[in-house]
Amino acid sequence: MSLFAAWVVYPLVLLALCVGLGLLVDVLAGRRLPGALVPPVGLAALIVVAQFTTWSEATSELTVPLICFLAVLGVGFSLPWRFGRPDLWAVGVALAVFAVFAAPIVLSGHPTFAGYIKLDDTATWFALTDRVMDHGGRSLSGLEPSSYHATLEFNLAGGYPVGVFLPFGTAQKLVGGDLAWVFQPYVTFLAAMLSLGIWQIAGGLLRQPARRALVAFVAAQPALLFGYAMWGGVKEVAAAVFIVLAAALAPVAVRDDALRRDAALLALAAGALVGVLSAGGLIWLGPMLLVLAFFALRNFPPRDAALQALAFVVPLGLLVLPVVSSGLVPPTSSPLTDAHAEGNLRGPLNALQVLGIWPAGDFRFDPDGTIVTAVLIALTIAAAAVALLVAWRKRHRKTLLYASALLACAVIVIAGSPWAGGKALATASPVALSLAIAGAVLLLRADRPTGLALIVVVAGGVLWSNLLAYGGADLAPYGQLRELEQIGHEFAGEGPTLMTEYNPYGARHFLRLEDGEGASELRTRPVPLRGGGEVEKGYAVDTDELDLNGLLEFRTLVLRRSPVRSRPPSPYRLVRSGKYYEVWQRREGFTGPVPEHLPYGDESNPVAVPECSEIGGIGLLAIQNQSRDVRLIAAHHAPVFDATDGNLQLPRAGEYAAWLEGSVRGAVSLYVDGEEFGEARQELENEGSFVPMGEAHLDAGRHEVELRFGGADLHPGSGGFPRPETGPLLFAPTGEEAGRLISVPVAESNRLCGKAWDWIEAVGVE
Repeated sequence: MSLFAAWVVYPLVLLALCVGLGLLVDVLAGRRLPGALVPPVGLAALIVVAQFTTWSEATSELTVPLICFLAVLGVGFSLPWRFGRPDLWAVGVALAVFAVFAAPIVLSGHPTFAGYIKLDDTATWFALTDRVMDHGGRSLSGLEPSSYHATLEFNLAGGYPVGVFLPFGTAQKLVGGDLAWVFQPYVTFLAAMLSLGIWQIAGGLLRQPARRALVAFVAAQPALLFGYAMWGGVKEVAAAVFIVLAAALAPVAVRDDALRRDAALLALAAGALVGVLSAGGLIWLGPMLLVLAFFALRNFPPRDAALQALAFVVPLGLLVLPVVSSGLVPPTSSPLTDAHAEGNLRGPLNALQVLGIWPAGDFRFDPDGTIVTAVLIALTIAAAAVALLVAWRKRHRKTLLYASALLACAVIVIAGSPWAGGKALATASPVALSLAIAGAVLLLRADRPTGLALIVVVAGGVLWSNLLAYGGADLAPYGQLRELEQIGHEFAGEGPTLMTEYNPYGARHFLRLEDGEGASELRTRPVPLRGGGEVEKGYAVDTDELDLNGLLEFRTLVLRRSPVRSRPPSPYRLVRSGKYYEVWQRREGFTGPVPEHLPYGDESNPVAVPECSEIGGIGLLAIQNQSRDVRLIAAHHAPVFDATDGNLQLPRAGEYAAWLEGSVRGAVSLYVDGEEFGEARQELENEGSFVPMGEAHLDAGRHEVELRFGGADLHPGSGGFPRPETGPLLFAPTGEEAGRLISVPVAESNRLCGKAWDWIEAVGVE
């Protein structure tokens, strides 16, 4: 998928759906929606409607056509266009926020996504969206054992809320391409919707469009929420959207009939929030609802107040029926209440991060400039206090209702796990930051120099924080994952398939059509090691380390290319080789018996010279076990030359490939004898993987080798923290046939003596 399709076509299609649905809601509500709220209201309506169609597999295929029909209906009922000319300030704010969240991806030049190697939840989001959009419901019938199946069984069948993935999948069905390449545009679209909600709230305190736009622009990008967005935190951004939408739609009018209509609109926002977070999401609206109930009882007779409550409760109950049908709180929510659940955090986050300023590059760490940060935060608190005071004096209820979400955040931080607390702080951070920047702008009237200074402090602190996060973005390696996508389509239906590296995006998503499993991933088939036990999560494993009986259950192997990886056992043949991956398939007609397999070498050197007695012994063992003629098969492996110390000694001239183990942030260039050999940029890898550094002809003899690492520059991710370790740097010839096999009778086993082999097998002859 091109950058244009991912970052222009996809958001426009999603926007068209949201505007159409928002207009339909506006018509049904009696034309009461402000123009800026039409798209976010339409987003809420999309989630609510799609939850019903995807409730059952029988109706899931109706989701996309029904959403399109309702959107067209909304546009048709609204003609002629009732809003006239769009508010260019609101449009500009949404576009500016979209650009900020898009920058780390778009400026990389590839339609990739962020958060790679930091958190693998995004792979789960892809799996859930795939399944819900195509099959709906909670049933996993028809699925073969795979990591995809295990992921769905743990999450979807357990009642995990899927509301946030429904707009994501609906627009992708219309645009085409893979979900992976439009995920970050979707998160960015949500951030733009957040800015529209803040724009609407800010209008109660600020009348001048430019000042109102400044508040919405800054408040929609607090450092912690931006960091979560760069970590795949789609639910945190979506929850922030519907919290501000609920405050903007809150029934605070003076006429009873208007209050009831607004209560129904509030129910729509609440229903979308429940779809995103499950019923526990109503905690965020708890303080707001209590204030509204107090307001209704104080200003209306009990009967009218009860009718207003029913106007909220009844629609909400109907709208969230698909979510709560499997339970109020899904079983997968236990990490949200476990006091020891930290997930991928390094401990509980600092509660002050809710203010939106945290110049650390990675929100899990403390800022470098601690004193400067403390001053920025203190001034931000003072500015927020100004906004609260003005809102109280002006009796601007919607600002105060929005601010009440900070109380809900406090409850979650105190009562929940560190993992849940971090999510809560991220979700509530636009609330605190909107108050702070609004307070700074409000001070312009009373004391212009002080107001300008506070604006610079708050906005500058946010900008500084997000520039560091931009430099620290963990971008998924597009070329590598694009190759997995191609493999997934080429070998669909030719599983089961095994990946021996840790790559949840491959196992849970790209290889789902060939029943892919990861040796160190969620899985349903056992993948035991030769010595017993299983591979720990997050680690790569060589096929030589796996029990051969378990390995041969897999028809297809998708293996990461590496200079030190062993050739798979003899029943497998190479059917595809790319820059990053090889695909091996078990030969047709193989029924066993399982060969006697004797691996050699280690992690740094894939070959070793076996004892002659050992070679003959494996043949005799195979004859005893198989009661048939046996041949010995030895696997050749290309030699590997270590140049980590800067010196490379080659025995002969030829074409050589260079491989660097570990991750690369920014750019790294490889020079051999002063001439550039190859380069790589932003290649983040999981444990045990190598980055290809190029291929070229080299003469025999000694060569001087140098790696030149580029520092932080304008490229996203180039200033990441901490900088990953790399090495060793290895060279291997490319002209030799991969995994060449040599076969000899057992009686001639001495022919294999004194030579280095990857492995030797004793195979029965039919």
